[in-house]
Amino acid sequence: MDERIAKFIQALRGGGVRVSLAESADAFRAVEELGIQDREAFRLSLRTTLVKEAADLPTFDEMFPLFFGVSEAPPLMNLAEDLTPEEAQMLAEALKQFADRLRDMLERMIQGKPLSQQELDQLGQMVGLNRADNLRQKEWMARRMAQALKFKEVQDALEKLQELLAQMGMNKQRLDQMRQILQANQQSMMEQLRNHAGQQIAENMAESRPEDNVDALMNRPFNALSDKDMDILRKEVGRLAALLRSRVALRQKRAKSGQIDAKSTIRANLKHGSVPITIKHRDRTLKPKLVVICDISTSMRPVSELMLSLIYALQDQISKTHAFAFIDRLEYVSPDFQAKEAREAVGDVLLRMPSGYYNTDLGGSLAEFTHDYMDVVDSRTTFIIVGDGRNNYNDPRLDLFNSIARRTRQTLWINPEPPALWTQGDSDMLKYAPYCDTVMQVTTLSELAAAVDKLLVSH
Repeated sequence: MDERIAKFIQALRGGGVRVSLAESADAFRAVEELGIQDREAFRLSLRTTLVKEAADLPTFDEMFPLFFGVSEAPPLMNLAEDLTPEEAQMLAEALKQFADRLRDMLERMIQGKPLSQQELDQLGQMVGLNRADNLRQKEWMARRMAQALKFKEVQDALEKLQELLAQMGMNKQRLDQMRQILQANQQSMMEQLRNHAGQQIAENMAESRPEDNVDALMNRPFNALSDKDMDILRKEVGRLAALLRSRVALRQKRAKSGQIDAKSTIRANLKHGSVPITIKHRDRTLKPKLVVICDISTSMRPVSELMLSLIYALQDQISKTHAFAFIDRLEYVSPDFQAKEAREAVGDVLLRMPSGYYNTDLGGSLAEFTHDYMDVVDSRTTFIIVGDGRNNYNDPRLDLFNSIARRTRQTLWINPEPPALWTQGDSDMLKYAPYCDTVMQVTTLSELAAAVDKLLVSH
């Protein structure tokens, strides 16, 4: 129990609650005095000794059940136990109409079979739960796990299943009962995902370093960054840019000479009777020309903001940058950077296109780009998309994306979502990927800096 309490205290610190060593010692003494048999007395002894400010009470109250007696999700009910042999036969015949994976999920719902710990761990690994250390992300992570389980498709299939059973003659009373049980089972499974997400995030917080540690923030997923974290990382962009600039200069210094320049060699050796003696080489430094299109919808805003800041902090290493931002429309944002510092310019762009829940439409933005800005793309251009490839079921306009990609030197896509989610819901990522030279999953500022460094190396 002492180890569990120590982890709980560390998680509170990770959540922003200031707990001193003396207060930790007070907590252990209080528990030793009052014991743990009375759960409410145990909770109050910890709260009294560890929490000094009223603003920290919600954090304590949310985290306590995650470490000490998590409330279990309501148990799932086995619908199959109550069916008559005739109804069971109808159900078996109806289930044959669905594909194997979908049928397996339907049978799990019908039999009331909860997810195993191994299945929960695998889902968490798939969506990056092991790297999340902010409880504000619990619901979002749970939804991502549900998305990986294809909950939306399962819900649609449950409705289709009931339609099939009605057509096969199952009575309305039984169908209503089935509907209630299946809905309750799906809600219970969703609650199981929430509980697992909360527990895992709390464990991560107990193992994480303090929030003001820049190295830790550099490797924290974008979706787990708080407003305070973003403020710290905005200041870090300048240091990163200086580091990348130094790396580029060092590579150029250590690199061998470029290709032989035949024309310069002949011209330099005319005085020797056209016998080459002094060999001339081409300048091996080729600064890239960039066209960057960034999705700045709510889920993508941190990575897009830091990408634009980093690119414009490295303008002395880049020939020309044309930057665009989009949510449900495209906007040319390069003019914002012409007379302002990158951080101020990014702030102006985000102010003009405020965060919120929009219908992201990359396909429509590609149409605007090809109609109004296609002249900025040529054979020297590196075309970069920063986005999750989600179109809200709008036309992805693959034809336009292909046309743009064919005109460029290379096409790079930066996506913060794990590949396992690229086939889920409204994602068109796997449709865009074949037209890209490189697709990179980038979930942290450290990975984003590595992607930009690779971009500069490729030139």
